[in-house]
Amino acid sequence: MAIWLILCGAIIFIAYLLGSFPTGYIAVKQLKGIDIRQVGSGSTGATNVLRTLGKGPGAFVLVLDALKGVLAIALVYWLFNFNPIQNYIPPTGDAQVWQPWLITIAGLAAILGHSKSIFLGFTGGKSVAISLGILLAMSWQVGLATAGVFAIVVAISRIVSLSSIAGAIAVSIFMVILHQPLPYILFGIAGGLYVILRHRPNIERLLAGTEPKIGQNVATPEQTT
Repeated sequence: MAIWLILCGAIIFIAYLLGSFPTGYIAVKQLKGIDIRQVGSGSTGATNVLRTLGKGPGAFVLVLDALKGVLAIALVYWLFNFNPIQNYIPPTGDAQVWQPWLITIAGLAAILGHSKSIFLGFTGGKSVAISLGILLAMSWQVGLATAGVFAIVVAISRIVSLSSIAGAIAVSIFMVILHQPLPYILFGIAGGLYVILRHRPNIERLLAGTEPKIGQNVATPEQTT
C-alpha cells in the first residue's frame, strides 16, 4: 500500500510540474525578449500571447498548453497499464476503481500548476487551455462538447473570457449528460469553479460592459487570458 501511495503521489506531483511549465512565458521571452507578465493582461496564457505576438504564437501556446493537460492524464493511464505496477494496486480495489480518482486529482494538480507555476513565483494563466487538454484525455466527448460551447460563444460575443466561463459552466452539465463517473463529475465542478474564480476581474468588467473583445488592445494588467 505504501508503494502504491508513493507512486500516486509521484504522478500527482509530475502532473503539477507539467502544468507549471511556463509555455507562454518562454515563448514571449524567446521571441520578443520581454516578460509577458508585464504586458497586456499580465497572464501567461494563450490569449495574452495572441495579443502580444499575434495569431501564430498564440495558437502555438494554446496547443502546447492543451498538450500539458493531455500528458498529465496520459501519465495516469500509463501507470495503470504498466504491468509491474499491477502488483501494487491495493486489494480493496482495482484499476477501474482507482483510475478515475487519480485522473481527477492529477488533472486538478495540472490546472493548479498552470495558474500557480512553481517556475514563475506561483503566477500563471487562467487554466482554460490546459483544462481543455485534460478534458479531451479524460473524456473526449465532454472535451469536444465543451470546446463547441466555447467556440459558439466566442463566435457570437468575440469575448474570450465570457466563452471560457461558459465552457467552465458547461463542463459539469456535459459530465452528467454523458454519464461520466463520479470523480469526473467532481472534476467538472471543481475545475469549472476554479476557472471561473480565476476570471473574477473579467466578470466585473463584463458586468460593467468594459471587457475587451478579440482584436481590442488590453490596457490594464488584469485583463483576461
